[in-house]
Amino acid sequence: MSRLLLTGRKLRILAFSIGVLTMLLSGGVISAEVFTKGKQAGPFTKLQNGEYSWHPEISPEGPVLIIVSIPEQRLFVYRNGVRIGKSTISSGRAGHRTPTGVFTILEKEVDHTSTIYKGASMPYMERLTWGGIALHAGYLPGYSDSHGCVRLPLEFAKKLFTVTGKGTTVMITDGSPTPVSTAHPGYFLSAQGKPPIAQTDGGDFEWNPEEAPAGPVTIVVSTKSSRMYVFRNGIEIGRAVLQGSEDLNVGTYAFTALSTLYPDGRHHWNSINVGGDHDAPDLHELSDRLGIPPVFRAKVHDIIEPGTTLVISDAPVNRASPVDTGVNVLTTDENSKR
Repeated sequence: MSRLLLTGRKLRILAFSIGVLTMLLSGGVISAEVFTKGKQAGPFTKLQNGEYSWHPEISPEGPVLIIVSIPEQRLFVYRNGVRIGKSTISSGRAGHRTPTGVFTILEKEVDHTSTIYKGASMPYMERLTWGGIALHAGYLPGYSDSHGCVRLPLEFAKKLFTVTGKGTTVMITDGSPTPVSTAHPGYFLSAQGKPPIAQTDGGDFEWNPEEAPAGPVTIVVSTKSSRMYVFRNGIEIGRAVLQGSEDLNVGTYAFTALSTLYPDGRHHWNSINVGGDHDAPDLHELSDRLGIPPVFRAKVHDIIEPGTTLVISDAPVNRASPVDTGVNVLTTDENSKR
């Protein structure tokens, strides 16, 4: 009798598993019952699939930075440079790979329903692109399995939702997920930085801060495009033409300003290698070489605050889709929603 009962249980489990697999393969709606709820683990425990660690009391205040490591299938949460959480994830499967790059959270929704995948539920959705990439609660099979989004355990997604806001920086990387403390961006964006000899006036730039009077700031420097862009609250408020940058190979690095200050008033920054095998660029040398218009540099310097993100990349900027290298620098195209 016990053998028959056990066999019946196995059959029920098998039937349930086949049903879930069928829904996943067909792109059908995944019900809340098959979301990975998640299990809290200790702060120094090696996470198993579906587990997470959450200790916001370690750093109660400051700008939040989220790092997603595709190779490790992990998400890390830092507040003011201190890690307060980590979680297992499931990123995009083959053919739907989650793009690497630097993103900002564009919108948040507790109960979101996909308009692409037949009404699939995406609880605690935090949108990274208007084209379909987001953080949200979902099913974690233990490997990359999504259509490009980053799936999280349900309980962790709830907790993460409480510390993020529109404009929070999210970095998705194939490189090292560990931030390195640096002061260099303070020099790079200093209003007293050394201007290039060939540039004695204000330079070629646009500056329209009234387009977004408040909100988190993201600064993008593309050596390939010879441009420097400034976004506030996801809206472009300024851009400048750079000189002599086309042949600079710097990879893609991102820097985030912390609340902590040096005695001279400069912010501490965290730096992260987002794409490529390049060493971190020498920002002193780069600042002199790029030819940032000095008036523009001074205006940018004045709006830097904790949470400001600086991206330096040798990839061209394409704000509607991944750039040729596969690294997104910023996505603000609203033409397609998921």
